Amino acid sequence: MVLSLWRYSHLVLAISSALFLIIASITGIILAFEPISNSIQPYVVNNLHEISLGETIQTLKNEYDEVLEFEVTPSDFVIASVITKDGESQTGYIDPITGKILGEVKERAPIFSFTTNLHRSLFLKSIGRFFIGLVSLLLCLIAVTGLLVLAQRQGGFLKLYTKVQERNFNQRYHVILGRWLLYPILILAITGVYLSAEKFSLLPESDLQHHWDVDGTENKPSLDLIDFPIFKQTSLNEVRKITFPFSEDTEDYYEVALLDKELFIHQYNGAVVSELTYPFVRVASQLSFRLHTGQGSVLWSLVLLVASMSILFFIYSGIAMTLKRSKKSKSEKPIVSQGKDASEYILLVGSETGNTYTFARAVHRSLVQQGKTVFMSSLNEYSTYKKATHLLIFTATYGDGDAPTNARNFEKLVAKITPITPLKFAVVGFGSSIYPKYCRFAIRVDALLHKNPMYQPVMPLHKIDDQSEDSFQHWVHDWNTHTEMSLQASIRQNKKKLHSFTVVEKTDLNKDDTFILQLKSAKRVPFQSGDLVAITPENETKARQYSVAKIDKKIVLSVKKHDQGKCSSYMSTLELGNKISGTLEKNTKFHFPKHARSIICIANGTGIAPFLGMIEENTKQIPMHIFWGGRTEESFAMYEKFMRRALSRKRIKSYKNAYSREGNQQYVQDVLATKRALIAEVLTTGGAIMICGSLAMQYQVLELLEQVSNEELKRPLIYFEKNQQLFMDCY
Repeated sequence: MVLSLWRYSHLVLAISSALFLIIASITGIILAFEPISNSIQPYVVNNLHEISLGETIQTLKNEYDEVLEFEVTPSDFVIASVITKDGESQTGYIDPITGKILGEVKERAPIFSFTTNLHRSLFLKSIGRFFIGLVSLLLCLIAVTGLLVLAQRQGGFLKLYTKVQERNFNQRYHVILGRWLLYPILILAITGVYLSAEKFSLLPESDLQHHWDVDGTENKPSLDLIDFPIFKQTSLNEVRKITFPFSEDTEDYYEVALLDKELFIHQYNGAVVSELTYPFVRVASQLSFRLHTGQGSVLWSLVLLVASMSILFFIYSGIAMTLKRSKKSKSEKPIVSQGKDASEYILLVGSETGNTYTFARAVHRSLVQQGKTVFMSSLNEYSTYKKATHLLIFTATYGDGDAPTNARNFEKLVAKITPITPLKFAVVGFGSSIYPKYCRFAIRVDALLHKNPMYQPVMPLHKIDDQSEDSFQHWVHDWNTHTEMSLQASIRQNKKKLHSFTVVEKTDLNKDDTFILQLKSAKRVPFQSGDLVAITPENETKARQYSVAKIDKKIVLSVKKHDQGKCSSYMSTLELGNKISGTLEKNTKFHFPKHARSIICIANGTGIAPFLGMIEENTKQIPMHIFWGGRTEESFAMYEKFMRRALSRKRIKSYKNAYSREGNQQYVQDVLATKRALIAEVLTTGGAIMICGSLAMQYQVLELLEQVSNEELKRPLIYFEKNQQLFMDCY
């Protein structure tokens, strides 16, 4: 409930202030260039901290007949008003070391003056200033609520800067830029609020009044100006303005305005006649101005420039995500066949972004086609169902193992509501295995239902990693096996561009009914090893995905023919010159890690396919070690030529095989266990470990890697996962 409150608060605040934020951001971008342009002017004094106030005053006194005042601007210009020895009055930029006038004081560029007025008040004077101040306050709240949502999504404040898994461009960079630019944006917003409050006299007034006794010291100087203690100790970067005495009378003083206080200095003996330290309100005002405008710091003005630009991106990406979620929310409305009390099958969904509904709708459609009555709704809508016999739960996990927003009440509802009749149930969890609490909410739901005798499991909990179509089809197959149904659920509704491929090479089936197929496209089709090709057999509607290798611009597949596999059986009958159609899909999470210092590739069966192509990409000869598991030595024969060629070209450093049906009868994880030192070295030196093959193999390998990581490196494996050193594509 709290998470939902923060998310919607963030959204409402952003929408309500979007127009003003756009104006403020665009004008902020323009104004950020002013300090940058000032920094390249010839009048800038770069070493103010090395020049004492006394040196500059003495230089000016020597150079001019009379000095009225000089000031140091936030842009590090020194401006003096003087009367020359020829009696002329001049005001200009000066060199504080030589006292020479470098140029006349220029008026501010019209574009910056215009933009400042628009930025401060929208040309609406007090009303405009009020709106801008209000928008600054709203921006503070937007940043804070965004931080709370982000922390929840990442699993807590301590994990705020852990790896971001979102793949959608808008969502991914909304998070990445948000967490790095949060602080500059907060500073912009807070200083904007402070400066607005100051303009409307909402801050405590600081009444600065000097009080001093007239000093009757002789008119003759007792010290040279350059030797005045306060002038010797004060460098120019601490000074804002100096006003010189109007006469030689002892009652006229040097009026010195520093960054944090004002001083009256006796013009003959250098004594501090009066000193007023600025109150916090005054110091905070000066600091707020510098932080809000970037004056005096090119680096900070660049930060403000990026922050202002990022606000525009946040508005764009936020709108894009909201529209996307809005479209998906329409699909989240209950799909009813006969109503909840007239349906046999109850399909409840927990989804944060709407993606899980895609899978649920596919099952819903297929159940209806099977003549079943189905009611589909969210987990928060759990209730009693008069005629229900089956309960299917499809749920994602949000944040740090939490329930999605539309499932947050489910556990409480289950504890309160007793089914009218016993329900057979199945739970499907959706998530990403890269997270430590993978499918944690689905696990909790499954355990909760197992504890209640009114719920009877149809099949074990099934987890779907990264919305895998293959994993989903495995569940459909298992469901059909357990229920003797024949669901044909598919989530591939969007038609992708079909490409025509020609079979240019094909090996015979080996002892394991496995073969290598090489395809070539008539047209140039961009792809990489690790991408996926989806092939649909003739007279069929369901496509089967295969991980591809790219070798000599050809698609190379390793396919195992299954007795009941329609696609693999179809492909096993292909001959040289045959044409087939398929679609290519990017799989960026499993491309060759070019920046890794070394690589371990682990595969079993046909999972070796993408590695055959990645070996070809290893032109820089990164140390690469291949571990493969199969049944027999003959199983590996079709891949051996690729390995020998790679060794001769130094594309790989070694390869090791494990055979489960002969010799020592080992699995690939058993061979890998003898290379603990190699694993530790690869991980500690910034190398990568890649796994491709069966899920069963993946789980065993991950268990071994976790053990090595904890025992040898004293760190959990998740550390290296977050460091993008672990890549997996298993099925």
